Amino acid sequence: MIPGFENDPLVEGDEYLDRPLFWPSHLGSWLRDEKAQELAFGADWEAAEELHAELGSADRWPVFSVPVFSGCVIRVIYRNFEGDAGVDYVLHDPAAGEALLLASDEGSFRGPGLSWRELDGVATDARSLLLLLPMLGDADVPLGATDRVAAALAELTWVEEPELLAGLLLDEQGQWGRANWRERDGVWICDGAYSDRCPHNGTSFIPEQLAKVSAALN
Repeated sequence: MIPGFENDPLVEGDEYLDRPLFWPSHLGSWLRDEKAQELAFGADWEAAEELHAELGSADRWPVFSVPVFSGCVIRVIYRNFEGDAGVDYVLHDPAAGEALLLASDEGSFRGPGLSWRELDGVATDARSLLLLLPMLGDADVPLGATDRVAAALAELTWVEEPELLAGLLLDEQGQWGRANWRERDGVWICDGAYSDRCPHNGTSFIPEQLAKVSAALN
């Protein structure tokens, strides 16, 4: 049970992880121009639209899980309310029965939810890297990041030019764009105007929550 989603039709989403078209669909909000969309979907546009509709079923909300630190798990939840659909990235602490919304990939978006150094540390394989990539927003992305994303795309998708698409993805970085990250009193925070990890925003996590999120991701 994930706090806040107890009455929703959640299902394990692992069946999608071996489907090459799942990944560009999952990264869809980062495909901001026609070039990126052509690279991602190629001639499979109609099949991708069918998959997108399946993932967005109001009767079946796929959930993907990525274990992180401190006994926590990031739950990637396809929240399929009619008229209010999106993908929520939730830090779930099963022992404490607590869930904190790190990012929402939707029209009324929230984020970023993590930096590249955090993503690089908690993503142990290609799947977890691409699952969590839409949470990213970081102005300081190292050169090796493009190679790592490209390798994940080459492993999991049918994209013919993964290096080029990886570069476009990291240039865009979702709806919220890039943010600057820094450590303050042992806690990692950012300056993203739409992020709850920015202590200056009105919706920011309280200090204890900021510390908990930072510990789980670092």
